[in-house]
Order: sequence, then C-alpha cells, then structure tokens
Amino acid sequence: MSSTLVLASQSPRRKELLQQLGYSFSCLPADIDESVLPQENPEQYVARLALAKANVIASQQNENVVVLGSDTSVVFNHHILGKPDSLKHCIEMLSMLSGKSHQVVTAIAAVKGEKSQVIVVTTYVDFKVLTETEITRYWQTGEPQDKAGAYGIQGIAGQFVKQIRGSYSAVVGLPLYETAQLLAEFGVHSSMTQD
Repeated sequence: MSSTLVLASQSPRRKELLQQLGYSFSCLPADIDESVLPQENPEQYVARLALAKANVIASQQNENVVVLGSDTSVVFNHHILGKPDSLKHCIEMLSMLSGKSHQVVTAIAAVKGEKSQVIVVTTYVDFKVLTETEITRYWQTGEPQDKAGAYGIQGIAGQFVKQIRGSYSAVVGLPLYETAQLLAEFGVHSSMTQD
C-alpha cells in the first residue's frame, strides 16, 4: 500500500512540480523560524529548514503519512540572499548576480514516523549583465517580491539566465529526479510507478 503524502508547503511552484511527477498529495504550510544560525553554511541552512518544515507537519500526522519539506536559497559568494524588501534591495541583489555565476541550493526532506532523510541539490546559474533600468522594470512586474535572490527563473527572469548547470526544477523549488527517488524510498508511488 502506498503511503499518504503531504507537502509541507503552500508554494504554488512546488505544488505544480510535485503534480508534474504524478503524485496525489495534500498541502499543509509549516510555520517555522527561518533565521540563519551563526556559522551555518547554505547547505546546512536549507537542509535544516526543509527537515524542520517536514517535522512540524509530521508531528501532526499518523505513522503512515510521509511529509515532504523543501527549502531553496540563492547563494552568492557563500552569502544567502533572501527575498528583497524594496526596489533598492532588489537592485543591490540583482546587480551582484549580474554577469556572474551563483548557486541555487535546494534541500528536500522526507519524514515518516521516526525515519527521516534529507537530500541537498546545488545548481549553478549564470546571469547575463543586467542594467539598472532592466532591474527596475523587472521589479515593477511584481515578480521578484516574494522570490529568494529577487528572481523567479520560471517567470520573466528566465531571460536573464545564460546557462544553468544542474537541476532546473531545483531552482524553481523542487528537484524532480531527487524527489522521485526519495519518495520511492519512503514507499510513496506516483501514478507513473503504480501497478
């Protein structure tokens, strides 16, 4: 029997990606403190948050439920870029990324009863050179406001990306290959893999 799946997120992007894999699941947002701890590197940070989100929801479920948590950070020079709170902040962030390569680090965590596992996926993203006018116009679209690193690769900002090395879906918020592997280990099967 396949386990019941809960996605510990209200992110429409993560929801779409999980649906794309053919899973049936419900969504419950996990409310956790997302502050970065002292001495914590980006990989440790996203892994801790993904697991914390999954644990919060798992503690409210029965033993047969698998909870999937995920967290994504945009990283430049070992520095985690959050979500921009103003146009000035957005210009600062995107000017840093302009013409350079940065990392997008995504963690996925599955929790079922006492069992838990976390996978971290790093993707390298190269941006074209951006002008302040382009960044300002982009801010005015409303897209960067709720995005880590001030951009959404699956939206208008896709045109800023010269190349990516790694998982495109991880940059959007859920690495498809790793998610399917992880859920299979936890006994969760999609419509693709059911007999």
